[in-house]
Amino acid sequence: MALSRFLSLLLLGALVSAQAAMAFSPSRIYKGVIVMDAGSGRVLFADRADEVSPPASMTKLMTFAVIEDKLKSGALTLATPVQVDRATARVGTMRDSTSVWLKMGEVYPVEELIYAMMIQSANDAAYALAEKAAGSIPAFVGLMNEKARSLGMVETRFRTPNGLPVPSHRIADGDLTTPREFAALCRYLVLNTDVTRYTSVRTRTFGYGQRAVLAPMTNHNKLLGRVQGVDGLKTGFTNGAGFCLAATAQRHGRRIIVVMMDCPDQKSRDLKVADFIEQGFASLSPFGEDPGPQPPRTPQPAAGTTINFSIPGPN
Repeated sequence: MALSRFLSLLLLGALVSAQAAMAFSPSRIYKGVIVMDAGSGRVLFADRADEVSPPASMTKLMTFAVIEDKLKSGALTLATPVQVDRATARVGTMRDSTSVWLKMGEVYPVEELIYAMMIQSANDAAYALAEKAAGSIPAFVGLMNEKARSLGMVETRFRTPNGLPVPSHRIADGDLTTPREFAALCRYLVLNTDVTRYTSVRTRTFGYGQRAVLAPMTNHNKLLGRVQGVDGLKTGFTNGAGFCLAATAQRHGRRIIVVMMDCPDQKSRDLKVADFIEQGFASLSPFGEDPGPQPPRTPQPAAGTTINFSIPGPN
Protein backbone atom coordinates (compact mmCIF):
# COMPACT_ATOMS: atom_id res chain seq x y z
CA MET A 1 0.00 0.00 0.00
CA ALA A 2 2.81 2.38 1.00
CA LEU A 3 4.79 1.51 -2.14
CA SER A 4 1.73 2.08 -4.32
CA ARG A 5 1.16 5.50 -2.77
CA PHE A 6 4.82 6.42 -3.22
CA LEU A 7 4.74 5.42 -6.91
CA SER A 8 1.56 7.45 -7.42
CA LEU A 9 3.17 10.52 -5.89
CA LEU A 10 6.28 10.01 -7.97
CA LEU A 11 4.20 9.80 -11.16
CA LEU A 12 2.24 12.90 -10.14
CA GLY A 13 5.46 14.83 -9.59
CA ALA A 14 6.77 13.79 -12.99
CA LEU A 15 3.55 14.88 -14.68
CA VAL A 16 3.59 18.25 -12.91
CA SER A 17 7.19 18.83 -13.96
CA ALA A 18 6.47 17.83 -17.56
CA GLN A 19 3.43 20.10 -17.80
CA ALA A 20 5.31 23.02 -16.26
CA ALA A 21 8.21 22.54 -18.67
CA MET A 22 5.85 22.71 -21.63
CA ALA A 23 4.53 26.03 -20.31
CA PHE A 24 7.85 27.69 -21.13
CA SER A 25 7.20 29.62 -24.30
CA PRO A 26 9.87 31.22 -26.53
CA SER A 27 9.40 34.85 -27.47
CA ARG A 28 10.78 37.40 -29.88
CA ILE A 29 10.90 40.16 -27.28
CA TYR A 30 14.47 39.23 -26.27
CA LYS A 31 17.69 38.26 -28.00
CA GLY A 32 18.36 35.40 -25.60
CA VAL A 33 17.22 33.94 -22.28
CA ILE A 34 18.00 31.12 -19.90
CA VAL A 35 16.22 29.76 -16.80
CA MET A 36 18.34 27.77 -14.34
CA ASP A 37 17.92 25.89 -11.08
CA ALA A 38 20.65 27.47 -8.97
CA GLY A 39 21.09 24.48 -6.68
CA SER A 40 21.88 21.90 -9.34
CA GLY A 41 22.86 24.13 -12.25
CA ARG A 42 20.21 22.38 -14.36
CA VAL A 43 18.96 24.40 -17.30
CA LEU A 44 15.18 24.45 -17.16
CA PHE A 45 14.68 26.46 -20.33
CA ALA A 46 16.95 28.11 -22.89
CA ASP A 47 16.11 30.11 -25.98
CA ARG A 48 19.03 31.54 -27.97
CA ALA A 49 21.03 31.37 -24.74
CA ASP A 50 24.37 31.40 -26.58
CA GLU A 51 23.76 34.64 -28.46
CA VAL A 52 26.50 37.16 -27.69
CA SER A 53 25.29 40.58 -26.56
CA PRO A 54 26.35 43.49 -24.31
CA PRO A 55 25.32 43.03 -20.65
CA ALA A 56 25.24 46.78 -19.92
CA SER A 57 25.08 47.38 -16.14
CA MET A 58 24.75 43.67 -15.42
CA THR A 59 28.55 43.91 -15.83
CA LYS A 60 28.63 45.21 -12.25
CA LEU A 61 27.94 41.68 -11.02
CA MET A 62 31.41 40.67 -12.23
CA THR A 63 32.81 43.80 -10.62
CA PHE A 64 31.19 42.63 -7.40
CA ALA A 65 32.71 39.15 -7.86
CA VAL A 66 36.23 40.59 -8.15
CA ILE A 67 35.70 42.92 -5.17
CA GLU A 68 34.47 39.93 -3.18
CA ASP A 69 37.70 38.09 -4.00
CA LYS A 70 39.67 41.08 -2.71
CA LEU A 71 37.62 41.07 0.49
CA LYS A 72 38.16 37.36 1.02
CA SER A 73 41.91 37.71 0.48
CA GLY A 74 42.14 40.58 2.96
CA ALA A 75 43.38 43.05 0.34
CA LEU A 76 40.26 45.09 1.08
CA THR A 77 37.78 45.29 3.95
CA LEU A 78 34.26 46.68 3.89
CA ALA A 79 35.59 49.62 5.89
CA THR A 80 38.55 50.38 3.60
CA PRO A 81 38.34 54.09 2.68
CA VAL A 82 38.12 54.99 -1.01
CA GLN A 83 38.96 58.56 -2.00
CA VAL A 84 37.26 59.89 -5.12
CA ASP A 85 39.68 61.17 -7.76
CA ARG A 86 39.07 63.40 -10.76
CA ALA A 87 38.57 60.53 -13.23
CA THR A 88 35.95 58.88 -11.01
CA ALA A 89 34.09 62.15 -10.53
CA ARG A 90 33.93 62.60 -14.33
CA VAL A 91 32.18 59.24 -14.74
CA GLY A 92 29.21 60.50 -12.76
CA THR A 93 28.78 63.48 -15.08
CA MET A 94 28.76 61.48 -18.30
CA ARG A 95 25.63 61.68 -20.40
CA ASP A 96 23.00 59.04 -19.48
CA SER A 97 25.24 57.68 -16.71
CA THR A 98 23.46 56.53 -13.57
CA SER A 99 25.49 57.62 -10.58
CA VAL A 100 25.62 58.90 -7.03
CA TRP A 101 27.50 61.98 -8.29
CA LEU A 102 30.76 61.31 -6.47
CA LYS A 103 32.83 64.46 -5.98
CA MET A 104 36.60 64.66 -6.05
CA GLY A 105 38.01 64.40 -2.54
CA GLU A 106 35.03 62.61 -1.01
CA VAL A 107 35.91 59.47 0.95
CA TYR A 108 33.60 56.49 1.35
CA PRO A 109 34.08 52.98 2.74
CA VAL A 110 34.06 50.10 0.28
CA GLU A 111 30.70 48.84 1.54
CA GLU A 112 28.90 52.13 0.87
CA LEU A 113 30.18 52.10 -2.70
CA ILE A 114 29.03 48.49 -3.13
CA TYR A 115 25.53 49.50 -2.06
CA ALA A 116 25.61 52.40 -4.53
CA MET A 117 26.79 50.13 -7.33
CA MET A 118 24.17 47.46 -6.73
CA ILE A 119 21.14 49.59 -5.77
CA GLN A 120 21.55 52.80 -7.76
CA SER A 121 23.64 51.06 -10.46
CA ALA A 122 26.14 53.85 -9.90
CA ASN A 123 28.76 53.83 -12.64
CA ASP A 124 31.01 56.17 -10.67
CA ALA A 125 30.89 53.87 -7.63
CA ALA A 126 31.91 50.87 -9.77
CA TYR A 127 34.77 52.90 -11.23
CA ALA A 128 35.98 54.00 -7.78
CA LEU A 129 35.91 50.41 -6.47
CA ALA A 130 37.80 49.13 -9.50
CA GLU A 131 40.57 51.71 -9.14
CA LYS A 132 40.92 51.03 -5.42
CA ALA A 133 40.97 47.25 -5.83
CA ALA A 134 43.51 47.01 -8.66
CA GLY A 135 45.22 50.37 -8.94
CA SER A 136 43.89 51.10 -12.41
CA ILE A 137 40.88 50.33 -14.58
CA PRO A 138 42.85 48.19 -17.11
CA ALA A 139 44.29 46.11 -14.27
CA PHE A 140 40.85 45.59 -12.76
CA VAL A 141 39.34 44.63 -16.13
CA GLY A 142 42.11 42.06 -16.40
CA LEU A 143 40.96 40.57 -13.10
CA MET A 144 37.37 40.53 -14.37
CA ASN A 145 38.39 38.51 -17.40
CA GLU A 146 40.51 36.15 -15.32
CA LYS A 147 37.48 35.52 -13.12
CA ALA A 148 35.34 34.92 -16.20
CA ARG A 149 37.79 32.30 -17.49
CA SER A 150 37.83 30.57 -14.09
CA LEU A 151 34.03 30.25 -14.31
CA GLY A 152 34.15 28.82 -17.83
CA MET A 153 32.86 31.99 -19.48
CA VAL A 154 34.77 31.51 -22.73
CA GLU A 155 32.61 33.78 -24.92
CA THR A 156 32.59 36.60 -22.37
CA ARG A 157 34.85 39.66 -22.62
CA PHE A 158 34.86 42.60 -20.22
CA ARG A 159 36.21 46.02 -21.14
CA THR A 160 34.76 48.16 -18.32
CA PRO A 161 33.86 47.77 -14.63
CA ASN A 162 30.41 49.29 -15.11
CA GLY A 163 29.02 48.31 -18.52
CA LEU A 164 29.14 51.77 -20.10
CA PRO A 165 29.76 51.93 -23.86
CA VAL A 166 33.44 52.22 -24.78
CA PRO A 167 34.69 55.41 -26.52
CA SER A 168 34.38 53.88 -30.02
CA HIS A 169 30.70 53.04 -29.31
CA ARG A 170 31.21 49.85 -31.33
CA ILE A 171 29.40 46.95 -29.68
CA ALA A 172 32.21 44.56 -30.64
CA ASP A 173 34.70 46.68 -28.66
CA GLY A 174 32.71 46.68 -25.42
CA ASP A 175 31.59 44.21 -22.76
CA LEU A 176 30.08 41.04 -24.26
CA THR A 177 28.58 37.86 -22.84
CA THR A 178 25.78 35.33 -23.37
CA PRO A 179 22.75 34.52 -21.21
CA ARG A 180 24.14 31.03 -20.53
CA GLU A 181 27.55 32.25 -19.41
CA PHE A 182 26.13 35.10 -17.38
CA ALA A 183 23.83 32.66 -15.60
CA ALA A 184 26.97 30.76 -14.57
CA LEU A 185 28.29 33.95 -12.97
CA CYS A 186 24.95 34.52 -11.23
CA ARG A 187 24.95 30.98 -9.90
CA TYR A 188 28.48 31.40 -8.59
CA LEU A 189 27.48 34.61 -6.81
CA VAL A 190 24.32 33.30 -5.12
CA LEU A 191 26.07 30.13 -3.96
CA ASN A 192 29.39 31.62 -2.85
CA THR A 193 28.89 35.26 -1.88
CA ASP A 194 26.49 37.51 0.00
CA VAL A 195 25.48 39.38 -3.16
CA THR A 196 21.78 39.37 -2.27
CA ARG A 197 22.62 41.33 0.87
CA TYR A 198 23.02 44.27 -1.50
CA THR A 199 20.80 43.40 -4.45
CA SER A 200 17.72 42.79 -2.29
CA VAL A 201 17.68 46.35 -0.92
CA ARG A 202 14.95 48.43 -2.55
CA THR A 203 15.83 51.89 -1.20
CA ARG A 204 18.71 53.44 0.71
CA THR A 205 20.37 56.82 1.10
CA PHE A 206 23.95 57.64 0.16
CA GLY A 207 26.44 60.18 1.47
CA TYR A 208 26.63 59.72 5.24
CA GLY A 209 29.57 61.61 6.72
CA GLN A 210 30.30 63.47 3.50
CA ARG A 211 27.18 65.34 2.47
CA ALA A 212 24.72 67.62 4.19
CA VAL A 213 21.96 66.38 1.87
CA LEU A 214 21.91 62.62 1.37
CA ALA A 215 21.20 61.18 -2.08
CA PRO A 216 18.23 58.79 -2.31
CA MET A 217 18.89 55.50 -4.08
CA THR A 218 16.18 53.27 -5.58
CA ASN A 219 16.86 49.79 -6.91
CA HIS A 220 16.30 49.51 -10.66
CA ASN A 221 15.05 45.93 -10.28
CA LYS A 222 11.29 46.46 -10.16
CA LEU A 223 10.60 42.77 -9.47
CA LEU A 224 11.75 43.30 -5.88
CA GLY A 225 8.69 43.24 -3.65
CA ARG A 226 6.43 42.40 -6.59
CA VAL A 227 7.39 38.82 -7.40
CA GLN A 228 7.59 36.38 -4.51
CA GLY A 229 11.12 35.57 -3.38
CA VAL A 230 12.98 37.90 -5.74
CA ASP A 231 16.14 39.22 -4.06
CA GLY A 232 18.34 40.17 -7.01
CA LEU A 233 20.26 40.54 -9.08
CA LYS A 234 20.94 43.31 -11.61
CA THR A 235 19.33 45.25 -14.43
CA GLY A 236 21.11 46.75 -17.41
CA PHE A 237 20.39 49.13 -20.25
CA THR A 238 22.25 50.91 -23.00
CA ASN A 239 21.08 51.68 -26.52
CA GLY A 240 23.35 48.92 -27.82
CA ALA A 241 22.43 46.34 -25.18
CA GLY A 242 18.70 46.95 -24.93
CA PHE A 243 17.01 46.14 -21.63
CA CYS A 244 18.68 43.28 -19.75
CA LEU A 245 17.97 41.58 -16.44
CA ALA A 246 19.69 38.93 -14.37
CA ALA A 247 17.08 37.95 -11.77
CA THR A 248 16.94 35.42 -8.98
CA ALA A 249 14.26 34.30 -6.55
CA GLN A 250 14.19 31.87 -3.64
CA ARG A 251 11.17 29.94 -2.38
CA HIS A 252 11.08 27.09 0.14
CA GLY A 253 14.82 26.57 -0.06
CA ARG A 254 14.89 26.44 -3.88
CA ARG A 255 16.38 29.17 -6.07
CA ILE A 256 15.76 30.07 -9.71
CA ILE A 257 18.01 32.23 -11.91
CA VAL A 258 16.76 33.95 -15.08
CA VAL A 259 19.00 35.91 -17.43
CA MET A 260 17.32 37.80 -20.26
CA MET A 261 19.16 40.07 -22.68
CA ASP A 262 18.32 42.71 -25.26
CA CYS A 263 14.62 43.44 -24.78
CA PRO A 264 12.98 46.45 -26.46
CA ASP A 265 11.56 47.95 -23.26
CA GLN A 266 11.61 47.55 -19.50
CA LYS A 267 8.00 46.47 -19.00
CA SER A 268 8.13 43.63 -21.53
CA ARG A 269 11.40 42.44 -20.03
CA ASP A 270 10.14 42.49 -16.45
CA LEU A 271 6.85 40.78 -17.21
CA LYS A 272 8.54 38.01 -19.20
CA VAL A 273 11.23 37.44 -16.57
CA ALA A 274 8.53 37.26 -13.89
CA ASP A 275 6.69 34.71 -16.02
CA PHE A 276 9.83 32.61 -16.41
CA ILE A 277 10.47 32.73 -12.65
CA GLU A 278 7.00 31.29 -12.04
CA GLN A 279 7.46 28.60 -14.67
CA GLY A 280 10.90 27.81 -13.31
CA PHE A 281 9.60 27.07 -9.84
CA ALA A 282 6.66 25.12 -11.30
CA SER A 283 9.06 22.87 -13.20
CA LEU A 284 11.12 21.89 -10.16
CA SER A 285 10.51 18.52 -8.57
CA PRO A 286 8.09 18.77 -5.62
CA PHE A 287 10.34 16.33 -3.74
CA GLY A 288 13.24 18.79 -3.61
CA GLU A 289 15.61 16.60 -5.61
CA ASP A 290 16.57 17.29 -9.18
CA PRO A 291 19.09 15.58 -11.44
CA GLY A 292 22.34 17.33 -12.25
CA PRO A 293 22.88 19.71 -15.19
CA GLN A 294 21.11 18.48 -18.35
CA PRO A 295 20.65 19.75 -21.91
CA PRO A 296 17.76 22.25 -22.18
CA ARG A 297 14.33 20.98 -23.15
CA THR A 298 13.02 21.84 -26.58
CA PRO A 299 10.68 24.84 -26.22
CA GLN A 300 7.01 24.05 -26.76
CA PRO A 301 4.58 26.75 -27.95
CA ALA A 302 2.25 26.81 -24.96
CA ALA A 303 0.82 29.70 -22.99
CA GLY A 304 2.78 30.86 -19.95
CA THR A 305 1.52 32.22 -16.67
CA THR A 306 0.53 35.88 -16.67
CA ILE A 307 2.05 37.92 -13.84
CA ASN A 308 -0.01 40.96 -12.98
CA PHE A 309 1.86 43.86 -11.44
CA SER A 310 2.66 47.41 -12.50
CA ILE A 311 6.11 48.55 -13.54
CA PRO A 312 6.44 52.28 -12.74
CA GLY A 313 8.69 54.49 -14.82
CA PRO A 314 11.64 53.71 -17.09
CA ASN A 315 14.65 51.75 -15.89
